[in-house]
Amino acid sequence: MTNSFWLDIVQGGLSGYILLAFMLFVIGLATVLIRRSLLMQFMGVELMLNAANVALLAFGRFKNGDVEATTFYLFIIAVAACEAAVGLALIVGLYRHRQTTDSDRANDLRF
Repeated sequence: MTNSFWLDIVQGGLSGYILLAFMLFVIGLATVLIRRSLLMQFMGVELMLNAANVALLAFGRFKNGDVEATTFYLFIIAVAACEAAVGLALIVGLYRHRQTTDSDRANDLRF
């Protein structure tokens, strides 16, 4: 890696944002694959979605499309809020019915 790559990351260039998005995505993926609790897996999925948001905003910012990128991001936030509400409702419903959030013990969602 060249010295300009690290300088670009430190100064807040596109490489820094993409590296941050990649790290968030890897942490979220590891959380989904390693944890057994549905709540932790859900948080891992949220981290992966936020990593995609960071990458999209970074590309939008560095392509001189600040207004379009911000508008797109507002739609992403709205969809993520709906997804979070539905996901948490499913987890709460599963806990009420099965008395557990362990993904190994919750093998089907039939009530």
